[in-house]
Amino acid sequence: MARKAFIERAVGKPSYVYRMGLDFTHLLFRLSRLAGLGRRHPWIRDDKTDIRFLPINQDIERAGDSPMPLQLLDRLIDETSHCAVLDTCGCRIAYKCRNYPHEIGCLHLGDDAMLIPGSVCREVDKEEAKAHALRAVESGLVPYVGKAHVDDFFYGIKDRGRMLTVCFCCECCCITRFIRDIPLEYVEPAYTRLEGIHIEVSDACDGCGRCVGKCFVKAIEVVDGKAVIGEYCRACGRCALVCPNDAIRIRIDDPEYLERTYERIRAHVKYD
Repeated sequence: MARKAFIERAVGKPSYVYRMGLDFTHLLFRLSRLAGLGRRHPWIRDDKTDIRFLPINQDIERAGDSPMPLQLLDRLIDETSHCAVLDTCGCRIAYKCRNYPHEIGCLHLGDDAMLIPGSVCREVDKEEAKAHALRAVESGLVPYVGKAHVDDFFYGIKDRGRMLTVCFCCECCCITRFIRDIPLEYVEPAYTRLEGIHIEVSDACDGCGRCVGKCFVKAIEVVDGKAVIGEYCRACGRCALVCPNDAIRIRIDDPEYLERTYERIRAHVKYD
């Protein structure tokens, strides 16, 4: 109840109020590094959190008739019982984002989305939910989709596995940046990559470094004049979007990749 009360009071308040809440959340993420806590951290357990990016890139190389990643989002919206949108993004307000719209917030799906305080969200029909998602993507925001136990905590909702999160993320302000403070062995199972996705740097890379500034987890560095993608990469595709030489390619080899991702998400989130 205290968390819900904080959310209610924060609405319409100066950015530092939102920043206080997010700084506290960041601290709680960093506790995962403490010896003995590790996988017991409630936001890192893979039975509680299973979430991944759906890259918005239009030039993804796909095997056969493989669907585009964003088709998964439409399917999840079509099947849900309820849709709730946030008309503001607390992260972008808190950090005074200058690159992306503050008025595009998260989309939550499922029965328990109706338990989010009404002061910060509103229920919409499926068409408006899809329009909200399209607006986010057209603004350059990348959907982060799945079960996120941190949202249960943040909204003060009991975790019944009945709420799916669609966070529309920017690389500069979003809470998703905090996973770079989690040991990689704990990131992999819960904050996973999209099934079957590969990101590669070709010889066309001239080491300009534009991709480095776009990586929200600092998983890219320039080594000997060429970008190198590290293990923390979550395959969001932002690096490929900004590469001036089209030197970063996204490839999906398995036509069934999206079905496997769907099944994994639905194993964590129930709508009925």
